[in-house]
Amino acid sequence: MNLFADTPLQLPGAELDFHPQWLSAELADQWLAKIYQQTPWQQPQVNLFGRRHPVPRLLAWYGDEGVGYRYSGLYHAPLPWTPLLAEVRAQLAAFVGQPLNGLLLNYYRDGQDSMGWHSDDEAELGPNPIVVSLSLGGSRRFDLRRKGQQRIEHSLQLDHGSLLVMRATTQHYWQHQIAKTRKPCAPRLNLTFRYVLNGDGLSHEQ
Repeated sequence: MNLFADTPLQLPGAELDFHPQWLSAELADQWLAKIYQQTPWQQPQVNLFGRRHPVPRLLAWYGDEGVGYRYSGLYHAPLPWTPLLAEVRAQLAAFVGQPLNGLLLNYYRDGQDSMGWHSDDEAELGPNPIVVSLSLGGSRRFDLRRKGQQRIEHSLQLDHGSLLVMRATTQHYWQHQIAKTRKPCAPRLNLTFRYVLNGDGLSHEQ
């Protein structure tokens, strides 16, 4: 299903596939509870303008041996795949037709947890990276804007059990965010699978 198949909006240079009900509600509930309970969550601090600030969400990095994650100067060695995460990875790799060797888990506890504007365009992800994003739990708004622009071009509601796949040159030309909100919202767990080309670690700034 194309993300914009039912709207006149087109995003030049982007290739996105959106599956709003990729998982059944029952299975999404099971995965949410088990993954949350089994994950050794961290909340690292990053340097911004000379001061240290906690990342506004909880996170964990899983990956194949040697596939680490470098976040604002902090290196995360890969956690070994749990049986459930290995199963989820296998299903998604088969679904998108591409191997996946790394997983960033983000846990948004409430509306004040967020992810700032960024593109997943690190060199370690290759020239046309794939990002496979599975949402579990509370619904949050996903914004897209052109690189170099301030205006939000399109927003998408990511609900429980939805899957968003970004491919091709999307990361070259577009940025995305999960903005803070004052609206009441349930905790959200986001699984973002990707393929890292080498084991030197993935760089990702706030």
